Amino acid sequence: MSLKIRLARAGAKKRPFYRIVLADTRSPRDGRFQEKLGTYNPILPKDHAERLVIQEERIKYWLSKGALATDRLARMFSERGLMAKPAIPSQTKKNQPKAKAQERLKQAAQAEAKAAEAPAAG
Repeated sequence: MSLKIRLARAGAKKRPFYRIVLADTRSPRDGRFQEKLGTYNPILPKDHAERLVIQEERIKYWLSKGALATDRLARMFSERGLMAKPAIPSQTKKNQPKAKAQERLKQAAQAEAKAAEAPAAG
């Protein structure tokens, strides 16, 4: 049985509030869980003390037993020093221009540089 520390949504429509729970990976997001480990209120400012309330000892215990935290919680826990900061994967290069477009951009930049030098020399 694999366990995850994850967020379970509570709260009203457009007013999110999350419980930090330990749950089986096969159980639904807001469904059955083994233990409540804290709360997260994203509406509060980042420096507010009650934005993230956690039971650090229980989280350390479950992490040592092999429970995995979700990506969002891993970042929050790393800020508190409970675990190592997760690696951010490198982005794909699909959003960058293709080879011909890069060549055209390079030629345009060279032409601008020559145009800028010509009046300065004259």
